[in-house]
Amino acid sequence: MTTRFERYFQAQMENPQMRELVEKELASLEVGTQIAKLRERKKLNQTQLAARANMSTPKISRIESKPTNVQLDTLIRIARALGARLEVRLVEYKRNRRARFVATGAR
Repeated sequence: MTTRFERYFQAQMENPQMRELVEKELASLEVGTQIAKLRERKKLNQTQLAARANMSTPKISRIESKPTNVQLDTLIRIARALGARLEVRLVEYKRNRRARFVATGAR
């Protein structure tokens, strides 16, 4: 049984512009989540990571929570501060992008 929200979400994903906005936002949030998880695994707080990356704590916080328009060199600095490397990949969409959203509930 689907909820009203799930039906609403599925209807919104029919709109190509809305789908593009959602996909962009999800990809952006994934970067911030990866940074936060790795930072926590390394047992660092945001202030410690900021010091290692020679950045401000608010900047680290912004990147983790809403990483919009983050420059690659900034991500590289954060990765190095975490003892990691940055990988950037271009991955082709599968033929049926709609099925991915409907099946996963937009992950």
